[in-house]
Amino acid sequence: MTDKNRVVIFDTTLRDGEQSPGATMSHEEKLEIASMLDEMGVDIIEAGFPIASEGDFAAVSEIARQSRNAVICGLARAQIPDIDRCWDAVRHARRPRIHTFIGTSPLHRAIPNLDMDQMAERIEQTVTHARNLCDNVQWSPMDATRTEHDYLCRVVEIAIKAGATTINIPDTVGYTAPRESADLIRMLLERVPGSENVVFATHCHNDLGMATANALAAVEAGARQIECTINGLGERAGNTALEEVVMALKVRHDIMPYDTGIDTTKIIGISRRVAQVSGFPVQFNKAIVGKNAFLHESGIHQDGVLKNVETFEIMRPADIGLNETNIAMGKHSGRAALRAKLADLGYDVGDNQLKDIFVRFKALADRKKEVYDEDIVALVQDASANTGDDFLQVKHLRVVCGSDGQSADLTMIVDGQEKTVHATGDGPVDACFNAVKQIFPHSATLKLYQVHAVTEGTDAQATVSVRMEEEGRIVNGQAADTDTILASVKAYVGALNHLIVRRTRAGKDAPEISMYSH
Repeated sequence: MTDKNRVVIFDTTLRDGEQSPGATMSHEEKLEIASMLDEMGVDIIEAGFPIASEGDFAAVSEIARQSRNAVICGLARAQIPDIDRCWDAVRHARRPRIHTFIGTSPLHRAIPNLDMDQMAERIEQTVTHARNLCDNVQWSPMDATRTEHDYLCRVVEIAIKAGATTINIPDTVGYTAPRESADLIRMLLERVPGSENVVFATHCHNDLGMATANALAAVEAGARQIECTINGLGERAGNTALEEVVMALKVRHDIMPYDTGIDTTKIIGISRRVAQVSGFPVQFNKAIVGKNAFLHESGIHQDGVLKNVETFEIMRPADIGLNETNIAMGKHSGRAALRAKLADLGYDVGDNQLKDIFVRFKALADRKKEVYDEDIVALVQDASANTGDDFLQVKHLRVVCGSDGQSADLTMIVDGQEKTVHATGDGPVDACFNAVKQIFPHSATLKLYQVHAVTEGTDAQATVSVRMEEEGRIVNGQAADTDTILASVKAYVGALNHLIVRRTRAGKDAPEISMYSH
């Protein structure tokens, strides 16, 4: 790296992000997100964990073949079969990288039952093996922030001598504070021989809400690679959010004079798409990309913004790809207007997808007085979550409810065959879910059922989120409709479709990756 003020963006949405319970992405969705990341200017895309399953291996391999600019990276434990499998997946990339890791803290050394010397030997052997396959090798001491400093310096030096070109320092459990994050990077740069010849990276989890602050502190101390995810997606409380660090560096370039190659106008589009395919909606008050990020309700704030927008806004909507022009949408709007509105909202849709969304838009416009931007976003999400290619599809629903009881008549398409049932329940939603169970018996348990209105008014669309679990597999479903009960059924069926995908992707030899990943 020649430019000392250049910060490399390493995105792990497709690896660490997908490890969020329920954040299942199909093969096609992974390829789409990887393409968007590549177009956005992400330097390194960690495409997956190739040895975890055949599905992960296939996705990483295809992303490696299709990538145009980004380095394509795969994750591997400190085991020779893992590293070989990783190399087989990434080797077709224009610029491949192997990322291997092992837990170095006392707690994590106890998992493989290795003493300090045995672990040091394992690190030397596996990093050497990786470097013999690929000239771009990243090594991570998992739980580095809780590893004894003397031992951390020792194993980092070993990894550098064995050929690692990037040393990543993960705050695996999100325990670190910004000052500690900076001190740790500074210590390694000062104490470890050869540290000047490698790139130091930081991978921060958000368990205490300090991931972004920790990442930026590490950069100020000398780290030049930030590992992050879109929307901060990741295990437990998530990771450093790409949009937060990139915009923080852009807005505060006065005190942090570091540059990234990210096209920030792509941020809102990929943020919304990741929310769709992962099933993890972005909270309204999320920094940068949340629905409320550029809204002002306080009279004092509104008055100030009207007089000078910089009074209460440190960035502009256009900076992240939100177009400030306003196209009024209604039942008389045509496809060209809808396509323009979708582009304003950050969506680049193909002709077939536009056709499907347009049909849904017209049906919604006939039922609602006003169609808001949020309504259109919900339509896109619903179109993506419920497609004609799904194994399970809702065809017709009739619900009866009242003081005399609740029942549902449901018709579904199951693998191309139409089935109809009548069911009762303790409430209309329960009756509908019972009907789905009759048509498609399953052992999954409902863990979350959540409803919120997309916009205001009695004709508002409702977005329903459903989370289910079966044998440790957690899946999410989401759907939107002005009919809350219908949205509930579509979300429930969407979760089952994701569960079917997870069943087919699960391999008998797939390792329990969550406890080993940093």
